[in-house]
Amino acid sequence: MLTGRTAVITGATGGLGRALAAAFAGAGCRLMLNGLGEAAEIEAWRADLAARFGVAVGYHPADLARPDEIAAMMAAAAQTLGPVDFVVNNAVTRNFSAIEELAPERWEHALAVNLSSAFHTTRLALPAMKQRGFGRIVNMASAYGILGAADRVDYVTTKTGLIGLTRATAIETADFDITCNALCPGTVDTPAITGKIRGMAEAEGIDYEDAVRGYLKQRQPGGRFIAADNVAALAVFLCGPAGRDISGATLPVDKGWVVS
Repeated sequence: MLTGRTAVITGATGGLGRALAAAFAGAGCRLMLNGLGEAAEIEAWRADLAARFGVAVGYHPADLARPDEIAAMMAAAAQTLGPVDFVVNNAVTRNFSAIEELAPERWEHALAVNLSSAFHTTRLALPAMKQRGFGRIVNMASAYGILGAADRVDYVTTKTGLIGLTRATAIETADFDITCNALCPGTVDTPAITGKIRGMAEAEGIDYEDAVRGYLKQRQPGGRFIAADNVAALAVFLCGPAGRDISGATLPVDKGWVVS
């Protein structure tokens, strides 16, 4: 489906990012991955993706809070894998804190990683995309970018900002075969979320499964996590031929959360 194309995926070494990487590799796409983790574990996973799907897979350790390192990553992708056709901005950091209790440096770091990094990958990718007349950008926003929530001001603000960046990019690229869309997942079963729920279970002295049910009851219609593979499949669809007329969209993947 995407054979011969090249994708840059940020935040690709854990949680939803791994599902995205596997989905794009499975569609025949060459990958430049970025994310945090132990070097040996990342290398083993990179090699496994390449062998399992028969595609070229690279990794760049760029610190997404640094524009110069983002530029180096984008250049490395183009030089080693070919022109960048797809950019999936998935990297995220989050803090669970009231506004007045959030340290300013954590706020600035979240803005840089969650929002500014997507601006930088986009601005760096667009000139070549426009020259070739083709490109796809997928910004991983969140249901919280539509709804808002307490005690996660950095996450809500940056995910809302990604939706604005998506709309502006879609308008500026309308005359090209370039699209930009935002996916807004509900509660995905990622390490960050399960870690939070385990902490709640310990604090309340209840079983983990009971804590999951309580957590989802307040948020996720249907009482189950959103499948990361389903979110990833939608990202691949948007980058494929059938997605060419979808641009500037904010697409919830949340089992009806934002409309409930």
